[in-house]
Amino acid sequence: MACKEAVVNLHRIGQISLPISSLEQSIIFYRDVLGMRFLFQAPPGLAFFDCDGVRLMLDVPAKSSPETLSSLLYFSVDDIDATCDVLVERGVRFEAKPHLVAKLPDHELWMAFFRDPDRNLLALMCERR
Repeated sequence: MACKEAVVNLHRIGQISLPISSLEQSIIFYRDVLGMRFLFQAPPGLAFFDCDGVRLMLDVPAKSSPETLSSLLYFSVDDIDATCDVLVERGVRFEAKPHLVAKLPDHELWMAFFRDPDRNLLALMCERR
């Protein structure tokens, strides 16, 4: 019997998992500092946030390792300079000021990188027309 070929549509991220060391510290950072909408907590050490329809799962692993790998999250913003200013006021330290990454035919791509309390790299990205 032949298998019917499956259709794969990878057009939207449904959830991203990010390893953390402290659930409480990370909830405060993502909810209060970054302003993400907190959804719920679940045992043994999970917290969930909504980022415009994409669910972010923060996970305290059973065994923590200094070599924990991380996903890099890029948050799309309309005004990267204003967003950076607000986050700096909230205690976020950027690795560098927003900078031009690429000049594309119809827009420029700007980015600014920062880290969460567990040193996971995060980024703001802005497409300027």
